[in-house]
Amino acid sequence: MNDEQLLRYSRQILLPNFDENKQQRLLDAHVIIMGLGGLGSPVAMYLAAAGVGKLTLVDFDHVDLSNLQRQIIHTTSRIKLPKVESAATAISQLNPDTKTICINQKLDQPALEQYLNEADLLIDATDNFSSRFLINRACFNTRTPLVSGAAIRMEGQVSVFNFQNKNSPCYRCLYDEAGEENTSCSENGVMAPMVGIIGSIQAMEAIKLLTDYGETLTGKLLITDAMFQDWRSMTFKKAADCPVCSKPVT
Repeated sequence: MNDEQLLRYSRQILLPNFDENKQQRLLDAHVIIMGLGGLGSPVAMYLAAAGVGKLTLVDFDHVDLSNLQRQIIHTTSRIKLPKVESAATAISQLNPDTKTICINQKLDQPALEQYLNEADLLIDATDNFSSRFLINRACFNTRTPLVSGAAIRMEGQVSVFNFQNKNSPCYRCLYDEAGEENTSCSENGVMAPMVGIIGSIQAMEAIKLLTDYGETLTGKLLITDAMFQDWRSMTFKKAADCPVCSKPVT
C-alpha cells in the first residue's frame, strides 16, 4: 500500500486485529455483486469504500424513477442508464482504486460459474427466488463463498454459505424451490432504509469472509422485523436430503 491508501483506510487498520495485511487482502479481492438494486447499492458502495480491489457488477435492468426511493447508488440524472453503468460511475467517484467490470445481461448457470472461477466471493442482492437458487447452485459447484440477503416490506434476513467448508449448508437447505412465492418489492413494497440495513450487513459479512476477521453468519440466519426492531438469529445445518449439497436420502 502507498501512503494515500494508508490514509484512506487508516480507520480500518486501527481496529483490533485488523492490520495492513488484512487491508491488503481486501485490495487483492475480487467480489461479484449480483443485482444493483436496493441491496446491491449499499453493498457496492461499502465494499468500494472499504477497499475491495475489484467488483464485478451484474444486472440487466435500467435505472427507473421508482428505484430512487431506496437504490442509493443511482441518481436522477442517470435514469434510463443501465444499472451497472450507473453503479460503476458512483464507485469510481467514491474510490478510483476499485476496478469495476460491468455485465449488463442475465447470466445462466454455466456463464455465472465461469465468472465465479475468477472471484473470491459472491454477494446475492437479487430480489427473486429463481435467481437465488441458480446462484446457490453455481456457488456450490465452484466452492465460492456466498453472502445472501433479502428485504421486503419492513423485514429482512441475511445468511452466509461458505462452500469452502464442506459442512456448510446451502440456500436450498433453507427453502424449497417448488414452494416459494414471488416476494418482489414491486409487488409488496419495502421501506427505504430496510434494504440499506440488510445490504450493509451483507457488506460486513463479505469483509469478514475475505479477511478471516471475526465470526460470520455461516450456518446462521439473521432475521429482523424493523416494525418492532426485533432481531433474531437461528442456526441450521445441512439438510440430509438437499438436492444441491447433500446426497439424496435412500
